Amino acid sequence: MNALLQTAIRRATPCVGVAVLSATLAACSTVGPNYTAPTTPAPTLQTAGNSKVSSAPLPAQWWKLYNNPKLNAWINEALQANRQLQVAQANLERAQALEQGVQASTGVQTALTGSATVGQNSNLGLGHAAGAHTTFDGGLGVSYEVDAVGRIKRLLEASAASTEAQAAATDLVKITVVANTVGAYSDACSFGARLNVAKRLIQLQENNLALLQRGVQGGIYSDLDLTRSQALLAQLKSAVPVLESGQTAALYQLAVLMGKQPEQYPPEAAQCNTPLDVKAALPIGDGTALIARRPDIRQAERLLAASTANIGVATADLYPRVTLGASVGSTARQFSQLSENSAVRFSVGPLISWQFPNTAVVRANIAASNAQAKGALAQFDATVLNALRETDTALNSYAKDLDEHQQLQIALDESRKATEQENRLFKGGLASGLELLDVQRSLATAENALAVSEGKLSSDRIRLFLALGGGWEPTQHP
Repeated sequence: MNALLQTAIRRATPCVGVAVLSATLAACSTVGPNYTAPTTPAPTLQTAGNSKVSSAPLPAQWWKLYNNPKLNAWINEALQANRQLQVAQANLERAQALEQGVQASTGVQTALTGSATVGQNSNLGLGHAAGAHTTFDGGLGVSYEVDAVGRIKRLLEASAASTEAQAAATDLVKITVVANTVGAYSDACSFGARLNVAKRLIQLQENNLALLQRGVQGGIYSDLDLTRSQALLAQLKSAVPVLESGQTAALYQLAVLMGKQPEQYPPEAAQCNTPLDVKAALPIGDGTALIARRPDIRQAERLLAASTANIGVATADLYPRVTLGASVGSTARQFSQLSENSAVRFSVGPLISWQFPNTAVVRANIAASNAQAKGALAQFDATVLNALRETDTALNSYAKDLDEHQQLQIALDESRKATEQENRLFKGGLASGLELLDVQRSLATAENALAVSEGKLSSDRIRLFLALGGGWEPTQHP
C-alpha cells in the first residue's frame, strides 16, 4: 500500500503535444493510484481461561441478552431522540447531499443567459450613428466535461468514500449511545444495590450502639467502646449521600441520553437495586469479524480510500481539461428583433483549458494529497491497533474481575455460615448480642463488597460489547 501511494506523485507529462490532443486523450489512462484496501492479519482475541465468553457471533442487538424489556424500550427511545446521534445523522445527510452535488456537476450542464446593455458610440465613419445604443442578448448553452484522464472518476470515488466514512461515524455514535444508555441504567442499579447494603449496615450498627449504651450503663463496657461505635456509625452514614449522588447522576445521564430533561428519568430505573447480569457466556465472535464490524475501523478505511482518490483528482490538473459544448443565442438592438434570423448566433465545439503555466502549484497539491493519504494509512493502522488494545483490555479486565468476584462470593458464603453459627450460639446463651451484631456487620460488609464487584462486572460487559463494535449491521451507503 505504501508503494502504491508513493507512485502517485511521480512526474506526469502529457502524452503528446496539444497539436495532437485527440491522440493524447486516447493514450492517457486514469491518473492516480487505484485503491486497494489494506489487508490486516486476523487477530486472536485473548480468551484463554475465561469460561464466561464464547466464540459465538455477536448478536445483532447485544443489549437484549439482558432480557429486560424496559431497557430495550429505553434504548429504542435513545436511538430516536438522542441529540448527539441527531447531529451525526445530520452530518451524514450533509455528506450525502454533497455527494449528490458532485454527481450532478459531472453530467451535462446547461446555462440560460440574458442581458440588456446601454452604451455610447461616436461616429468614426463606420456607418453607425453616434449616440446611446441599447443591445439585447439572450442565449442557451450546454456543456459536458470529457473525462479524458479519469478526473471525474476519481472525484466520484473520493465523494462516495467520504460519505461512507460519515456513515461509519454515525454508526460509532449509535453504539456509543447504546453502550452509555445501558451503562447509565447499570450504574443506577449498582448504586441501588449498594445503598441497600449500606442501609442494612447502618441498621446493624445502630443496634450495636444501643447494646453498647446499655452495657456502659451496666458497667459492662467502657466509654471508649461507645465512642468507637458512634464513630463507626457516622462513617457508615457518610457513605449514603455519596451513593445517592452517584445513583442520581446515573439517572440524569439516562434521561439525557434519551433526549429528555435530567429530572425526567424513568421512575422504574430509580427502583432498580439488582446489578445487571448476563447469565450465559458472552458471545464475542472472532478477530476477523471484529475488524470488519468496528465503525471506527470502517471510517478510517473509507477516509484512506477518499485520500487515495484525491491524489488522482490533484494529478489530473497536470493534463488539459476538455469540455464539449454548444450554444445558441440572439443579439439585437431592439428586443423585438431577437427572434429574427439575422440576429441568431450559434457555436459548437470543444473548450480546452490547461494549467500548464502553473504546474508547480499542481505538483504541490499532488504532494499534499499524497501526504494526506500517507497520514490516512497510518491512522488506519493506529485505529486497528487501538481496537485490539481496547478489546483485549476489556477481556482481561473481565477475566480478572470474574476471579475477584469468585473470591468475594466465597467470602460471602463463609460469612453467612459464620452468622448462622453465631446465631445458634446466641440462642443457646453462649454468645452475646454484641458478638452476634459484629458477625452480622461482617456479613453486610461482604455483601457490599460483592455488590461493588457485580457493578464492576456489569461495566466490564458493557465496555467489552462497545469494544467489539456494537453488533448491528452497518449503515449502508445508498
